[in-house]
Amino acid sequence: MLTYDIPLVPGPTRVPESVRRAYLIDYGSADLEPEYIELYTEVQEQLRTILSTESQIALMTGEGMIALWGALKSCLQPGDRVLAISTGVFGHGIGEMAASIGADVQWVEFGYDEILKPGPVEEAIRAFQPKMVTAVHCETPSGTLNPVDQVGDMVRRHDVPLYYVDTVASTAGTPVLTDAWRIDLCLIGTQKALSAFPDLAGVAVSDRAWDVIAQVDYAGYDALLPYRDALENAWFPYTPAWANLAALHEACRIVLDAGLDRVYARHAKVASHCRRRAQDMGLALYPVDEQACSPTVTALRVPESTTWEELDRRLRDHGMAVAGSLGPLAGKVFRVGHMGAQADQELVDRGMDVLGQVLDH
Repeated sequence: MLTYDIPLVPGPTRVPESVRRAYLIDYGSADLEPEYIELYTEVQEQLRTILSTESQIALMTGEGMIALWGALKSCLQPGDRVLAISTGVFGHGIGEMAASIGADVQWVEFGYDEILKPGPVEEAIRAFQPKMVTAVHCETPSGTLNPVDQVGDMVRRHDVPLYYVDTVASTAGTPVLTDAWRIDLCLIGTQKALSAFPDLAGVAVSDRAWDVIAQVDYAGYDALLPYRDALENAWFPYTPAWANLAALHEACRIVLDAGLDRVYARHAKVASHCRRRAQDMGLALYPVDEQACSPTVTALRVPESTTWEELDRRLRDHGMAVAGSLGPLAGKVFRVGHMGAQADQELVDRGMDVLGQVLDH
């Protein structure tokens, strides 16, 4: 389908018209005009509010993965120890990414239907003494939300230099308290709860992370170091995408004008409603404990009466799009995305009505 009548995928989410309109302006050269610097400064302040941080934010042209890769490459050298907290496909995958650039990686593994437990994490930190601990806040393939706040205190208590957290699927959908949780590298994307297109990614970088980045001095398209002085010098490492930034500015404005507390409450309410509707029609949540469920995405077990391929086909016949899952969960789990513009109870009800109709026939 080119577009979805009932869009309930866990990203990219439905993009509001006012965000789309930002791309219709014939912008000048971002390399030359002070208006671009002013806009970047404004967006940085918007994101600082959303992420509850005073850190500088590097905004990079590309999907969220450019930030995930760039933060690893900018901070790690071969042989550096990385402790990867894995409660799902993405948590495990970040460890694999670090290993691919030469890091010595140890995983703290939990079930994909669980969230992290502080005890085993602290024990691993104490024994392994890593340079970096990595975690995923919202593990979208599993539909879970990890208590990453509990790890931040451990990182500082045991003098771990860096705490790296993927908040791509949680930012603007549930509180992300970057500074209070002692996150050094807070990674975001634009296509989830921010409801913009997948064309920018960001990293909120702590002062101590900048020190490590300067020491490593990684050079590459995804390098973070050039962003340390980019605003001050009004010079970026490659031509910025002005339209993308203008769209993100509007997406952040929508979130902030609505009020963060109200936005988070709406996500929690819609998520709870989605889970209740699903359970009422006999579907099982994938997470073992409902308290572990994310407010931005609901992961459900594919019922034994059908296959994911058949379910997906029949839903699409009604103009409805949800998503399957990844890795070992492929074919076993499907996901309903109720984040950003899709955190809409009327939309979720339309989708659940279709899902119930499909399962009854």
